[in-house]
Amino acid sequence: MKPFIRSGLLLTTLALALAGCGSKTSSENGATQPADTAKEPVTVTLGMLPSIDEVPFVIAQQQGFDVKHGVKFDIQTFKSAKDRDAAFQAGKLDAISADLVAISIYNQAGLDVKIASTTIGGFSLLTGNDSIQKVEDLKGKTVIFSKNTSTEYTISQMLKQAGLTDADITATEVPQIPTRLELLKNGKADAAILPEPFVTMGKAAGLRVLSTEKEAGLSPFVLAVPQKVIDAKAEAIQGMYAAYNEASDYMKSHDQADYLDVFIKEVGYPEDLKSEIALPEYPHAVQMEEAQVEAAFAWAKTKGLLKKDLAPKDVISDVGVK
Repeated sequence: MKPFIRSGLLLTTLALALAGCGSKTSSENGATQPADTAKEPVTVTLGMLPSIDEVPFVIAQQQGFDVKHGVKFDIQTFKSAKDRDAAFQAGKLDAISADLVAISIYNQAGLDVKIASTTIGGFSLLTGNDSIQKVEDLKGKTVIFSKNTSTEYTISQMLKQAGLTDADITATEVPQIPTRLELLKNGKADAAILPEPFVTMGKAAGLRVLSTEKEAGLSPFVLAVPQKVIDAKAEAIQGMYAAYNEASDYMKSHDQADYLDVFIKEVGYPEDLKSEIALPEYPHAVQMEEAQVEAAFAWAKTKGLLKKDLAPKDVISDVGVK
């Protein structure tokens, strides 16, 4: 991976544009005051995968909460993490939906990338094999996931908690999520770890959930922001989170029918499974727990993905969320 390259002229232009723009956070209650709408909003380019953590940003954009708080979301959705990372490394994205394993890899490669907050994501371990009723039953079975990612990290921790090791399963590398689902449905694998909407699609096809990342005590999902972007767009990032939080409030105060189509369009739920969608609760943005960072980085070290000594304080930024 190559470091992000920003020209001096671009940084100067951004600095001038940001002076006096954006929003400020109240020290008393964490509420963010709307930015001066007379000023030109600062564009924040977000790199997202089609997943549930994208939804609050889309709703904030649709409802105009971003402009209200002095920013303008440019949401770019990528079909694969590889494509997202290529754009991220090229400096085309201000922030991306990522995970703790990715944070370790970015920083190992020399990219000064920070965790700005957690995001709402989810992984579930599914099976269609009737002989597998719990994680312990995976011994000697074939499990498919994407290696050197948070999916492998999640599987590894689930196995450990069940008294198994990575060596107790036959691991098969399948990066493409739709392919994982099809292999599982066709009995070509015993288990697979999947995100939404593929979990709902799998359950509709008769697959069962063995465990989830939440049940395993994991929270690997983050919004990642390069330090150079933090330096240039600090107030815009604060405005971004103000808009995100307002979208959270909007979803809490409205019937899910008012925004269900966003899930179907942006996350990729099939229209015929509309009645099966279990929408998550979207709280205000919160900061990542240090213990989660330490655990993920320790695992990344065992896999040889991280060789540097990185502490949570080295990768957590409070620019938008305290």
